[in-house]
Amino acid sequence: MARRRERRGEPSQDRRKERIGPETGEEKLNDSDASERKLIGIFILFFIIIPAVSVLVYVYKYGSGTKRLEPVITERGPIKTDINFQEILTENTNVAGNESQRNYDYPVLAYITPWNSKGYEMAKRFNSKFTHLSPVWYDLKSHGNSLILEGRHNADKGWISELRMRGNALILPRIVLEAFPTELLKKKKQMDKAIDLMVTECKEMEYDGIVLESWSRWAAYGVLHNPDLRNMALKFIKQLGHALHSVTSTRNPKQQLQLVYVVGPPHSDALQQHDFGPADLQSLSGSVDGFSLMTYDFSGPNNPGPNAPLNWIRFTLRLLLGSTGNNAQRLAPKIFLGINFYGNDFILSEGSGGAGAILGRDYLSLLEKHRPQLQWEKNSGEHFFIYFDDNNVRHAVFYPSLMSIYMRLEEARFWGTGISIWEIGQGLDYFFDLL
Repeated sequence: MARRRERRGEPSQDRRKERIGPETGEEKLNDSDASERKLIGIFILFFIIIPAVSVLVYVYKYGSGTKRLEPVITERGPIKTDINFQEILTENTNVAGNESQRNYDYPVLAYITPWNSKGYEMAKRFNSKFTHLSPVWYDLKSHGNSLILEGRHNADKGWISELRMRGNALILPRIVLEAFPTELLKKKKQMDKAIDLMVTECKEMEYDGIVLESWSRWAAYGVLHNPDLRNMALKFIKQLGHALHSVTSTRNPKQQLQLVYVVGPPHSDALQQHDFGPADLQSLSGSVDGFSLMTYDFSGPNNPGPNAPLNWIRFTLRLLLGSTGNNAQRLAPKIFLGINFYGNDFILSEGSGGAGAILGRDYLSLLEKHRPQLQWEKNSGEHFFIYFDDNNVRHAVFYPSLMSIYMRLEEARFWGTGISIWEIGQGLDYFFDLL
């Protein structure tokens, strides 16, 4: 977890007071007393005052400027590991008058899906909490020998206008690249067409750029296992970035259109050929404005467990950025560390394994019905509970809590990254207090 700034109290007035006794000719300080005082003064100067001033200068110069969370915690309730279901049921809708003030100064990218209308409302209500909003609207597909960009029917211009009246968050709709990759990457005409479709849509709809998702699809097609095709894939992303950067925003002539690229975490300790690694991050950093890192979905039906273990998140960041150095400091701000606002309900009974994603409303229903005892899993930094359904089948539920989200927000601050949230319609209202 990130280091917290310590409060430094004011120097005690007693330390400043000199001990003054009655002056007589017989009670003068001898040479050894004077020498001792001199040594004490030197000690205080070099070992207390100068280091204290140095610390203050360092904090002022290099501190993140992140606001402390104490006011939020004090006003709206506990962020702790020892919680019970009743606290969540009582507190989850309470937002402590903190709908616009940000607690962190790093970028926050929020995804919104058209099949979950609550996300649209949360984007308007907490608009000032976000720097980037990405509605999941578009797919770029192969259409015979050509390409087609589908999804404009999802676009809600009225919602976008309302967002822009309320705040300054950039609107970057997500586009999933579903076109046949070998055709797209090998044929210059197709590559140029794809880029033109996306840039033209930004111009016509007055977007601030796009979020592009293609890496996982390319991996599934085997594109990333072929060195030549892999290089073509990287080249395509670079060309798209340069094309977007050549266009200025209609809202802000000083702002170029932006490209955020979606990447997945590695699936093993050793990087595989299809994994997005540090060399890829370095290669694309000059053409891409941000990388939406999907640090969630760690567990599945066949391996029930936490959604995004904290130690796995740290491993992923260390792998991509290294532990220290100028390179990490330069690239970290371009990463949007993924945080899930959804959970999973795993079936644990033998021979009937399975899982289903759950949203905030599902989670609250389970708490109300089963009144479970919540447990804190220290290694992963997540809460979970066990329950038996009406057929006496055993389940394990992992869903975010205030503490688990807070720890990941602090982790992002420690590394100097931003965050991305999938997706804001799936969480509980009081999660937004922390942002």
